[in-house]
Amino acid sequence: MATELPFTDVLRERLGPARRAVRLGSSPRSRVWRVELGGVPAVVKQAVESADADERYAREVTALRLAARVAPPVVPRLLGTDPGARLLVLEHVEHRRPSPDWVVGYASALARLHAAASSAPVEEAGLPAWQGPVRADLDAFLALAGRLGVPVPDGTDAELAALLRRLGTAPGRALLHGDPCPGNDLHTPDGIRFIDFEQSSLGNGLTELAYLRMGFPTCWCVTDTPGPLLREAEAAYGAAWEAATGGAPPGDLVDACAGWLLRGDALVQRAHRGTADHLARLPEEDWTWGTVTARQRLAYRLGVVARLTADRDDLHRLGRVAGALRERMLGRWPALTAPPRERPEDA
Repeated sequence: MATELPFTDVLRERLGPARRAVRLGSSPRSRVWRVELGGVPAVVKQAVESADADERYAREVTALRLAARVAPPVVPRLLGTDPGARLLVLEHVEHRRPSPDWVVGYASALARLHAAASSAPVEEAGLPAWQGPVRADLDAFLALAGRLGVPVPDGTDAELAALLRRLGTAPGRALLHGDPCPGNDLHTPDGIRFIDFEQSSLGNGLTELAYLRMGFPTCWCVTDTPGPLLREAEAAYGAAWEAATGGAPPGDLVDACAGWLLRGDALVQRAHRGTADHLARLPEEDWTWGTVTARQRLAYRLGVVARLTADRDDLHRLGRVAGALRERMLGRWPALTAPPRERPEDA
């Protein structure tokens, strides 16, 4: 935590000297400081050296500039950058404790963020396309069902392959945050600001609206949003998207939720993704990340998808497998409980 603030000449020439630097907590992928610029608080962020550091930095700067077109704002103002040092300087935004119905304002702000790129020229958007689940995810999910003795109906493989194709061609060019977790949303008297866009991309916005139903799948703080709040939040998303774009959100929310179920990497934090078949680990081991264990995460997602697909002709086999797999898990590990319903105080 004693690393000296790397405020470069490029930034000093534009913004003046940075004073009273205080190192803040951050992910291992970045260093963050609170500073004063001309007596006004600001935030300095540096992408830490790694194989993908330049890409992460470029994504964040691009996303912040795209999102800056939204009013009222949904991101802090970008005050300055130094690409050579992978530094960016942001307006300091004071976070306050979210209200009990915070997901409603969150969903509305998320829709307005997503809509920021819907009308931007392709060359201006400058972000990669969102990457969904792949064949290996499908195979790992079906293999887990087999290992736990859950029958897989004939045709399930083809049904899931069709799901992958739909997800890969889902309409829309939304500005996706990439990790819209509690903690990456700052709640202010003037609305919500999102931060940490290192994984931003372009894709279908329902991919991230699905976070509310799926318990925030890439996040440490899994929560089970109560039904009435969930419906209100999804309605708020739709209304905000329509106000910004003139139409309803494209895509299929059930497909998006099913896609998150298949992704074993959504059982571990980012540093461990892409390193192993994490679904294959579950029969022999469980591990805690944040508010729940990996088995709790999966059991919760299985229940959500089983309910959502019950009346879907194109996903009813997945629904049967999901429901049976959840029951098998609860029978084998009866201590599994549902995720908490309230957002953690430190998120």
